[in-house]
Amino acid sequence: MKALRVTGVNKIDLLDLPSKKAEPGEILLAPIATGICGTDLAIIEGGLDPAFITYPVTIGHEWVGRVIGHGIGVTNPEIGTRVVVEGVIPCEMCSECKSGATNRCDLYDEIGFTRDGAAAQEITAPAKLAHPIKDSVTVESAVLVEPAAVVLQGFHRVSPKAGSKVLVIGDGTIGLLAAKLIRLYKPESVSLLGLRQEQRELVKIAGVDHFYTSEEQLTEKYDLIIEGAGALTAVAAALNHSRRGAHILLLGYPDHGAKLPIVIDDLINNDLTIHASFSYTQKSWGEIVALLNSGKIDLSFIATHKFPLSQWESALATVRGGNHKNNAPRGKVFLTLDVD
Repeated sequence: MKALRVTGVNKIDLLDLPSKKAEPGEILLAPIATGICGTDLAIIEGGLDPAFITYPVTIGHEWVGRVIGHGIGVTNPEIGTRVVVEGVIPCEMCSECKSGATNRCDLYDEIGFTRDGAAAQEITAPAKLAHPIKDSVTVESAVLVEPAAVVLQGFHRVSPKAGSKVLVIGDGTIGLLAAKLIRLYKPESVSLLGLRQEQRELVKIAGVDHFYTSEEQLTEKYDLIIEGAGALTAVAAALNHSRRGAHILLLGYPDHGAKLPIVIDDLINNDLTIHASFSYTQKSWGEIVALLNSGKIDLSFIATHKFPLSQWESALATVRGGNHKNNAPRGKVFLTLDVD
C-alpha cells in the first residue's frame, strides 16, 4: 500500500509499505480523506516536542475512513461503515483517563504522531474509538472533527458566557472553527483578527461580525479572547485587548520552546485568567460528532484545497502558503485517497 511516511526530520516520501492487518480489538480502514495542517509540517521539520512524536511515522491525524476489516473479537462498526476515529489512544488506567481527562493520559499515544496516521491507503485503529458518521455529513466536515474537538475542548476550559464580546485571533483552521463554534454559546458579538484580507469570505461564512487585519484597527476590549494563530505576537495582542476580568484561551501552537515576556502586574491588576488547552477528550470528540450527525453544524466551508495522495508535495506547499492563487482564501488542505 502507499503511505506518506516521515522517516526523520525533513525526510518524507510516498512509500510502498506492507498492507495493514487489524489486531484483536482493532478495525482496518480505508481512509477517504485526511487534512494536512501546521502540526504535520512541524512533524516533518522537527519542530514538535520530541515527547509527542515517534519516527518513522505515517502522517494524517485529521481524517475520515471506511471500515474494510475486523480484528479478532470485533463486529462493530460493520464493514462499510464510514467513521471518524479518536486519535488520542487512552490507556484507561491512569488517574487522568479515569477522571475523563484522556487528553492528559500518562501514556501518550496518538494516531499520526506515535502510531501511523491516515495519509495512506490503509490504517488500523482501536474499534472502540470509532464513531459512525451519517451519510448526510460531508467528507469535509468529517475530516474537521479533530480540530473542532480541539476547539470545543478549549471552550470547556473557559466556559464561555452568553452575551460575551469575543475576539478570535487567527484566520486559519483553528481560528475559523473557533469563530463558528463559539456561536453555540450565544455571544453578543464575535470579532476576528487575522493577517490575510483574502480570508474575508471564509470569515464571513464562519459568522464573524467584525473582521480586522491589523491590531491597530481594534478599538475595544473583549470578555473572551481565543488565540488560534500560534504566534507570540497573537498572545501579546490577546493581552492588549482584554477587558478587566477577561479570559484568554490559548489554542494555537507556537514554535517549540517559544517564550513570551509577560508583565505580571498587568495580569493581577486586570484580574485576567489565561487558559491553555491541549488536544481533546473523548467527551469533546463525541460532542462534535453528535453536532455533525444532528445537522446542527456544518464545517465543510473551511475546505478550500484538495489533492490526491500522489500530489502530496503540492498539498504541503499549499499549507506552507504557496502553490495557490493570490487573493484566494486558504482554509483546510485535504489529501484524498479515492475510496469514495
